[in-house]
Amino acid sequence: MAEVDIFWDPQGFTLDSLGSNKYLGNTDGDTPSVSMSIRMLSIDAPETHYPGRTKPSKQDANFVQLAEWISQGHAPISEGLAAYLHPRLATGQAGLLQENQGEQATIVFSQMVDQMLTRPNGTRRNVFLHTSDTQFDQYGRLLAYVAPSYSREERDALTIWERATFNMLMVRSGWAASFIIYPSLPKYEDLVAFRASAKEAYLAGRGIWADPLTLTGYEFRMCVRLYQITEKLVRGEALTTAQRMAWVDRYCVDLTMRGIYYPQNYYRVAPYNRLWIWPKDVPDAVARLNLVPGLTE
Repeated sequence: MAEVDIFWDPQGFTLDSLGSNKYLGNTDGDTPSVSMSIRMLSIDAPETHYPGRTKPSKQDANFVQLAEWISQGHAPISEGLAAYLHPRLATGQAGLLQENQGEQATIVFSQMVDQMLTRPNGTRRNVFLHTSDTQFDQYGRLLAYVAPSYSREERDALTIWERATFNMLMVRSGWAASFIIYPSLPKYEDLVAFRASAKEAYLAGRGIWADPLTLTGYEFRMCVRLYQITEKLVRGEALTTAQRMAWVDRYCVDLTMRGIYYPQNYYRVAPYNRLWIWPKDVPDAVARLNLVPGLTE
């Protein structure tokens, strides 16, 4: 190793950072094919397992307890967000609802893929993948927009709605929430269509939006973390401010007004208008997107 004087570390990737993948075969001496999980960009479907392989329904009792802790003032949550989340947590079935919705979203997606990848003559299309600047997530999943692979002639004859990605179609169906995270933004035309699809599904009460007390996937995961942190506080553990607030850290932008909101104020933005920004990206996003810092209160 000492004989190598070149240091090259592209984006911090290490040899095992892409995880374990199934070997499918190879076409020649330097072209192997592997299976790879894909995390579809800009959407968030309900969970079927979280945390880990645990069924969401296992959180029902925890969420009822969390609702009680919120009422008692034990949870590190703002008054406004507490009022928004409490009725959703106190039902006693928030986890079961998430689980049922996740299972239904899985069925809808499978049917959608089967239908759209089947050509009129019965043969199967490939899929087209478009990745973001950040190509892999922390679990080694490829981050991508996924669509049927059409020929140039087919694409030229299709409207933006007809050639939609599976990402946008799941949002339009109501079985996935819009979950656009800066800087992985679709081009402007697609962003407008994406937001329109999310608004249409929300206002029509499709999919997860049929239940007014639904938790989106990201809200469900957030509440699991809030429960875990609040449990430590109730037990008397001393936590730093950063540890107390670790359950929610993304800033939220209103796509229609360019206003940026603190993490615990995201609920003030309609679900179909939300753009998310990690804290480290806020200065860059404020400058590039001409956001309005005055609305962070």
